Parts: sequence; structure tokens; C-alpha cells
Amino acid sequence: MASTDTNTLRIDQLMTESGVQFGTSGARGLVVAMTDRVCYAYTLAFLQHLKASQQLGRQAKIAIAGDYRSSTPRILTAVAAAISDFGLTPEFCGYIPSPAVASYGMAEGVPSMMVTGSHIPDDRNGIKFNTATGEILKGDEAGIKTQSVSLPSLRFDDKGMLSVAKPFALPPYSALAYQQYIERYVRFFPAKFLAGKNIGLYQHSSVGREVFADILLALGASVTKLGYSDKFISVDTEAIRPEDVQLARQWAQSNRFDAIISADGDADRPLVSDEHGEWLRGDIAGILCARYLKADVVATPVSSNTAVEKCGFFRQISRTRIGSPFVVAAMQTALPDARGPVVGYEANGGFLTASDVVVGGRRLPALPTRDSILVPLAVLALAQEKNQSVAQLAATLPPRYTASNRVEHFPTALSAAKLKALNSGDVARDKTAIEGIFAKDFGAVSNINTIDGVRITFANGEIVHLRPSGNAPEFRCYNEADTAARANAMNERCMAIIAEWKHAH
Repeated sequence: MASTDTNTLRIDQLMTESGVQFGTSGARGLVVAMTDRVCYAYTLAFLQHLKASQQLGRQAKIAIAGDYRSSTPRILTAVAAAISDFGLTPEFCGYIPSPAVASYGMAEGVPSMMVTGSHIPDDRNGIKFNTATGEILKGDEAGIKTQSVSLPSLRFDDKGMLSVAKPFALPPYSALAYQQYIERYVRFFPAKFLAGKNIGLYQHSSVGREVFADILLALGASVTKLGYSDKFISVDTEAIRPEDVQLARQWAQSNRFDAIISADGDADRPLVSDEHGEWLRGDIAGILCARYLKADVVATPVSSNTAVEKCGFFRQISRTRIGSPFVVAAMQTALPDARGPVVGYEANGGFLTASDVVVGGRRLPALPTRDSILVPLAVLALAQEKNQSVAQLAATLPPRYTASNRVEHFPTALSAAKLKALNSGDVARDKTAIEGIFAKDFGAVSNINTIDGVRITFANGEIVHLRPSGNAPEFRCYNEADTAARANAMNERCMAIIAEWKHAH
């Protein structure tokens, strides 16, 4: 460490004291709670866990990157200071997508870190952790939580920020990760296969807005950049904002786009529209991507559209809890007996590959963490292969439609209480409780799945899935039906019920 004048703290205690908790693949919290001291401590705990579990990699460096949130540069500096004080070299890969820095770390054989809050508002941020083989899993998370770290007192002022008395700055920018990310897709997809295609790129504040353009252009597309924003915009690919729905339709009407492409804040979750500006649901785009990749095994959370079973494209489908670590774990379990590519996707559109994929003699190295640009590229490549538009391609899937949304600022304790009332362990009692809330709108209950939240299948085949977010105080609902209109109507009704719960609290 840099100084013998230190104070020691336990990460499990820091989590409680700061309110900065683990969500999917890392720590997240309010920016005011993510002081430099807290971020430095989390970084040390991650590095100590890697050292203890012999996962530090083959080089004495850690790759780091960040998104465009206003707090990200400050947090990146605290992260880099901790890496340097630990005796390793922070390699600053710039402001690039989460999958880009993870892919670079895997190629280099080193761990990586991404400062991002993904899709959540700008008043929150987070740190994603990746080992040299991919994103951390639940076992790694447990290992990080048990660490005790020693913080050099001279590093921080009395507000927990890096001290001006001992200044530290981010190292110079390295463009290697950015360049490798472009090459990853240019090498895999057919040369210039997008020639003649007109693609709209909804940039907003996504950290993928520049590299996506470079990839599309390198593959021959004509690219129209849309909706650039200097201010961070919270784009959630699972609960698409009404204004983004309207924007895409307007852009499609004004231009002859073959598709519109976008992503969330850290560009690990994609948005892809058809030629009419209608956004494809992430779990529909995921099926099409997996089909192009000729997947043998698909791992996907229980919340994903059941068209994946009904389409018959894949030999094996594994349903998991919601969250990429669970998808990664299921993919790893499937690898030994797989007869072809093992992939995974989530309802938010994030796509993961556990094994290398070969299509047309071209190889795509495994990337077992959420990726975004792979999905629209694969959808466009499959549409071209089938001589169809994106809308025509999507229409070939079994007619199952999903809708999802969230009620924000929903107390976590209230979420737990509401779900417990519907998941007591007594099936008859739970069925009665559920029908007491939903029977008027959806009818009788035929099945209750509690692998993650409460997923209710009604006798008519319609689905209501209730689940609190793992990343923020939000209550989410996923719905599925035989028509888009019905799925949307179900979701609106469920949102009203959940809002009633919140206001009655």
C-alpha cells in the first residue's frame, strides 16, 4: 500500500453504511454515496479477491473504462488510484461500451472494470467488475463482500474525496480496446454486408454512439446519426420510454431506414427497430440473433418470451433467474454436453456467448457478458440471408408478445412484502391470493413459478410476472399474451395495480 497510515474497514459493513450495494455484476448506488473513498475501497476488495482466488491475470494491469455520466470521470480516477496503490497498472481504455472493455480484458488476459450505472438515472452510478474470463459471478461477489481493506488516510479528505494534498490523475487514454471492439465484428460478419443499407443510429448519451457508427460504416452501411445528447439520458431497453417509441416512428417515416439501432448508457443492452421504427423486444431480437449464430443451447431468464420454446430452432433451452450472472452460470453448465454454440440472452436484449461461434468460416470469440452491437448486426445479417426485411423476419416467429414496465421509487421492503403475500409456500393459498388481485382482469391461475419473483400463468395462457429490480428501488412487471395490444393492455393494468400498492403504503 502507499502509506502505513491506514484505516481498515470491512466491505460488508461499508455496504450497509454507504448504501452502495451489489446489483448485477457490480456495485451501484447514489452518486452522493459513491464517494472516492467508497469506490477506492470496492476496487481494493475486488483486487484482493482476485489475488486470493488466483485470478489477477497474466499481466500486472487492470483495464478500466466508463460511460458518459457526469460522475464517471471522478469515480474512474478513484478506481485508478486504488489499482495503482495496489501495485498494478490501470490502463484507461476511455469511454467505451462495457462489453468492449470486457472483451479487451479477456483478449489481454487481464481483469477489467467499467464505471457505469447502465440505464438508471444520472444521480446514480456503479462499478462493474470482470475477471480475465468474463463478468464476475455470484461466488466472486461473495468473495468481494468478505474482504477487509486498508485505506491510506492521506488519500482522502474529510468528505471522502481524493485529497488535493496527494493528487492523482487518470493515465493517458489507450485506444486499443476501442479498435479491438471494431475488429471483433468486422472480422466476423461478411465483408461490407450492410452495403446499400440505410441505418439510423440513435446516439443519445450511450457510450456506444461513436464505436457503433464506426462498426456500421466499416461493414458498408450508410449511417444517419440521430438524437445526440450532451446530457445523460436514462434509456432502459426493457421499459422503453414513450418518447423513444415516438421518436423511432417519426425517424422511420422521415427516412427510408432498414433499421434504427441504439443501446442503453453503457451499451451492453441493444435497441433495434424494424423498417417502420417499431422497436423489437429484446427477447425477440435475442431469438433471431441466436438463430443467426446457429446456437445449440440457449440460456435465458424465466421472464423471456416463450416464443423461444415454441419456435423449435434450438435443441436445448435453459431458464434461469433474472440477471446475467445466472445466465452465465447456466451457459457454463451446458458447455460440456453442447453440440454447437452455447449462447444466452435477456429480456433487456443483452446477448452473451459462452463458446466461440463460427458462421461461414468466420469466428466470433466467446464473450460471456452482455453485448449489444452483436444483436442488431445478427438480425440484419439473418434478414439478408432470408431475403426479408426486419419486420418480415420478426413476423416469422410464433405470435407471442411481451410488454414490460416499472414503477420507480418503489420501496424495497414493500416489494418484498407484496411478493411474500403471493409466495407463502402454500400453493392453494397463493393461488387464492393472486386470483383475488388479478382474476377480474385475467381469469383463473394455472401455474405459479417462483424461480425469480412471482410469474403467474393464467388458464388462457397469458402471463403476469412480478419482480423487484435488483439494481434500483423499482418494481417491474412483465406480461405476455397472443397479441401486442393485449400484452400492452395487461401491462398497463398491472402498472396501475402496482402504483396503487405504492400509494397505499
